[in-house]
Amino acid sequence: MSLLLQYVVIGLAVLASATYAFRKLAPQVTNRWLAAASIHFSAPGHAAWVRAFGRRLQPTQATGNCSDGCSTCGACGPKPPASARGEAMPLEFKPRQR
Repeated sequence: MSLLLQYVVIGLAVLASATYAFRKLAPQVTNRWLAAASIHFSAPGHAAWVRAFGRRLQPTQATGNCSDGCSTCGACGPKPPASARGEAMPLEFKPRQR
């Protein structure tokens, strides 16, 4: 019985880490899926606890910072180095420490 419990715990840990990684790597997709699930569960005719669960699933609105993944301003993601943008990069000379 303890082997089955170990497999369940490991499976839950893998599922939680995969969900976390997917939410970080594809925030727009997960927000769409959460919105669709929220609409489905919040429909009238469901039990009160199901509608409450649907309201809880609603994705948060974009706050305008770079972790939202909204890509409306084009500022999300890493910036290319200055040499790739065609800008001059100043040289910095530092004395060797002895």
